[in-house]
Amino acid sequence: MTPSWRKPVGMLIILALIGAWVVLVASLSGVVGQWHALLQLAFYLVTGIAWLWLLPMRRMLQWMETGRWR
Repeated sequence: MTPSWRKPVGMLIILALIGAWVVLVASLSGVVGQWHALLQLAFYLVTGIAWLWLLPMRRMLQWMETGRWR
């Protein structure tokens, strides 16, 4: 049985997407840093959770396991 190349590639893609999201959110820190502390908290909570919806994690993990996008 030969190992699948999809798992390492999928993990690298996921890490790259997370890194890009972190850079995007961190680039807004100059603006967000001027907000009230509670607004900052809300912003970082929302953006910390939102990437799960924006990135196709379920499909990516399914592709890594089966090779299909369904």
